[in-house]
Amino acid sequence: MPAAAYRFGDFELDLGRYELRRAGQLVHVEPQVFEVLAYLVRHHGQTVLKTELLDAVWGSRYVSDSTLTSRIKAARRALGDDGHRQSAIATVHGRGYRFVVPIDAAPGPGRDPPQEIRYCVAADGVHLAYAVTGEGPPLVKAANWLTHIDREWTSPVWRHWLEALAERHTLVRYDERGCGLSDREVPDFGFEARVADLECVVDAVGVERFPLLGLSQGGAVAIAYAVRHPERVTHLVLAGAFARGRFVRAETEEERAEALLDLEVARVGWCRGDSAFRQFFATQFLPDASPPLWDAFSELQRDTTSAGNVVRFLDEFGRIDVSDLAPRVRCPTLIFQSRGDLRVPEKQARELAALIPNSRLVLLDSRNHILMRDEPAWPVFTAELERFLASAA
Repeated sequence: MPAAAYRFGDFELDLGRYELRRAGQLVHVEPQVFEVLAYLVRHHGQTVLKTELLDAVWGSRYVSDSTLTSRIKAARRALGDDGHRQSAIATVHGRGYRFVVPIDAAPGPGRDPPQEIRYCVAADGVHLAYAVTGEGPPLVKAANWLTHIDREWTSPVWRHWLEALAERHTLVRYDERGCGLSDREVPDFGFEARVADLECVVDAVGVERFPLLGLSQGGAVAIAYAVRHPERVTHLVLAGAFARGRFVRAETEEERAEALLDLEVARVGWCRGDSAFRQFFATQFLPDASPPLWDAFSELQRDTTSAGNVVRFLDEFGRIDVSDLAPRVRCPTLIFQSRGDLRVPEKQARELAALIPNSRLVLLDSRNHILMRDEPAWPVFTAELERFLASAA
């Protein structure tokens, strides 16, 4: 069984793929319904209080009891309950709910590396949430947009990344300012503040020398850190990264229009709370994913940051420029790039490879900005990454 799959009756609940299947056939459920069901299944046999379930699925957002009740009804329908009986999810009157179906197969003990969430305080007072997972030589991951160090373990977008990165390493990761469990309302969204946040987390954890991983705009932060602290970064890994943001590298009217469209979609979409606008980003980040994965990605987007922060994020990311810093990187560098990436074109990876001395470029046969577990490019990525990190160890 995969590390995150439960079987009961003729159902299989796959947390890694974010899928509910019955007799091998996909059963469509909305993201919140899936989250409710997943939480109850993970705590099967136990009474889960309503307040606990609301906190687990909706966090600090206020939702009514009727919202929870409707999600429970939808979960029951997905499991074949006809409304007159509660054969899978029992109501414990006045308290909450209990998943009562025996589990035939479940994730093995210890397969989810335990993580301890802690906080450090940046120079300007912003509280940054970070987590340490796994055992072995350290591996630090610079923060990127749309992370949530708690929710990622149940996200089919990120779970396989965490499993792979923490399998042989002590993985250090954090939510950037304005995102995830870190402070959402912050005064400074600038690039320098983000590099300082990475410095703050590394100092709080206490690692001295380590390889550094940067995904997407986190790659630019990783480059800046590696230049400032060459004595600490042994190896640098960049994936879907760029030296110059969309506004800086735009050379044509069409490219400038595309960059502005990002801001406008974010401005209108998140403020309206319309999932169709978030779906625009999902299909760009994961063009070859399935609709359930698009739903999961959209749901994660909504939960990781506020509507007001989205435009600020995209505006700052579009103005990143580390093209003058990249030639000063002194450690061995491995650059990954999906050939058909719609968010960061291949030429950006080639630019990085030309700028960074002693770097190697690995092009992957994928269109996804975030690699999925079941695509052919994923084992190529993990094998190349582990070979590179083994030399660091």
